[in-house]
Amino acid sequence: MIRPRRSLLFMPGSNPRALAKAPHLPADGIILDLEDSVAPDAKALAREQIAKTIAAGGFGRREIIIRINALDSPWWRDDLAMAAKTKPDGILVPKIYSAADLAMVGDTLRELAADPATRVWAMIETARAVLHAEELAATSRESGSRLAGFVFGPNDIARETRIRMMPGRAAMLPMITHCILATRLHGLEILDGPYSDFSNIEGFAQECAQARDLGFDGKTLIHPGQIEACNVTFTPPAAEVAQARKIIAAFELPENASRGAIQLDGGMVERLHADMAKRTIAIADAIEAMAG
Repeated sequence: MIRPRRSLLFMPGSNPRALAKAPHLPADGIILDLEDSVAPDAKALAREQIAKTIAAGGFGRREIIIRINALDSPWWRDDLAMAAKTKPDGILVPKIYSAADLAMVGDTLRELAADPATRVWAMIETARAVLHAEELAATSRESGSRLAGFVFGPNDIARETRIRMMPGRAAMLPMITHCILATRLHGLEILDGPYSDFSNIEGFAQECAQARDLGFDGKTLIHPGQIEACNVTFTPPAAEVAQARKIIAAFELPENASRGAIQLDGGMVERLHADMAKRTIAIADAIEAMAG
């Protein structure tokens, strides 16, 4: 089942006012954060508030993900214990370095008897994680794996590698495409990292369009004001959906049932285009269902 992930908004677990607004925001998903946005002395309070927020419900079809603290921190086990009880849709793990890290998360969730439906997302935000992206993605093939996909973390990668965050992200494109290829090889999803300058509307719009064209499934956000523009960018245009339905209808005609390619509107259309059209329609239908 395809799930829209156009926009996933980070919200600090230590901010009760923000958490109260979360169920009413038009984002496809909410990432309830225990890591960067939460001070060390507020971690325990944030865990309590996130648990209460999830228990209160009201999120509708929105995906709920908890970002825990890094595995080299003193908080991650308590974070996972809380997550196992609250049953979010997903758990986002920062600073993943190796397949062993993912195995440790999976083993701990199994020990905690976490709901099998709770998936794991890995943040790719270190040089090592980028270099081993295919190895990390391959763990999804292992029995009991919960891995759903990656979240690309450009800011931490820039800090570690000294690559400058410039408009267009030209220096990062090889790393981005490498990670996207790794996820697609293993049937996973991948989300783009946040755009920090939320007052730069034009720059944000350009990065959203770039992320869409590169093949990201959506983008993580740090401000509610970014949601609408992100949703628009990652929503298939009506004309594209109409064309997709036309392609499917053409291949469903009896005379085209056994053909690998057909003529349509003066051009050649292959079965691979029909597969792409099916995904476009599925995403469009899922987005419409969320709005209903």
